[in-house]
Amino acid sequence: MTVIVEQPELEVEVVEKKDDVEENELLLDGGFVVPETNSFGQTFRDYNAESERQSSVEQFYRTNHINQTYDFVKKMREEYGVLNRVEMSIWECCELLNEFVDESDPDLDEPQIEHLLQTAEAIRKDYPNEDWLHLTGLIHDLGKVLLHPSFGALPQWAVVGDTFPVGCAFDESVVHHKYFKENPDYNNPAYNTKFGVYSEGCGLNNVLMSWGHDDYMYLVAKENKSTLPSAGLFIIRYHSFYALHRAGAYEHLMNEEDVENLKWLKIFNKYDLYSKSKVRIDVEEVKPYYLSLIKKASIP
Repeated sequence: MTVIVEQPELEVEVVEKKDDVEENELLLDGGFVVPETNSFGQTFRDYNAESERQSSVEQFYRTNHINQTYDFVKKMREEYGVLNRVEMSIWECCELLNEFVDESDPDLDEPQIEHLLQTAEAIRKDYPNEDWLHLTGLIHDLGKVLLHPSFGALPQWAVVGDTFPVGCAFDESVVHHKYFKENPDYNNPAYNTKFGVYSEGCGLNNVLMSWGHDDYMYLVAKENKSTLPSAGLFIIRYHSFYALHRAGAYEHLMNEEDVENLKWLKIFNKYDLYSKSKVRIDVEEVKPYYLSLIKKASIP
């Protein structure tokens, strides 16, 4: 994929609360109101709730957890890191995702472009001056084009779902952890300890994550010399790493830059997760704004 994700150098304004918070603490709430239920009337990310998608979501994670090994991830990064699949504009990639529904997601069964715009629009409302964050919201899931034949038609278990480190022990906070017992790395002494092949504070940039759309879009942005701020690239790469930003797992692998970027990821995650609803976005109404943002950022 040779899409150039380039953003002009924008100042990242840290919003501060004025009363009972420490100086420079990020405003985590904005004005966004978290809905009580997802589009199926269930609580968000409830993988045990009885719903029409519960069984298929669990089967997805079984397949994912069995097959996402250290060797598999290395192979996929080598194969897809060369970015030689197809050349396509950002908006063309967004429209391409209209063909797909994320089988790992218990909260939504709408086409993916709906989710991209729901996320970006919710962020835009609360953080109108952070257009790098609007752009991140728009493109964070574009790596799901890996599902399309033009990009290799990878199976869903190799594209979507919660991500987690490989090369070290699988933390019990990872959803449907029980299926890792069938993963070849589970009983491999080189990979099944707390640190595995890594060291304390090595930095997440040095940790291999399960392969999927997050890591692929990160590689696209990085290899195309994107000028998105470090926090934007961090969000793209780790937005599905729920074991970290929801359960606090794997913090022993983080460095100081990761700690700072995690603050922005936690802001972003609220919009990524809770903006999923049956309220539809008028694509044609908001399209001009995002096209202007893409143009401003010199993205083809």
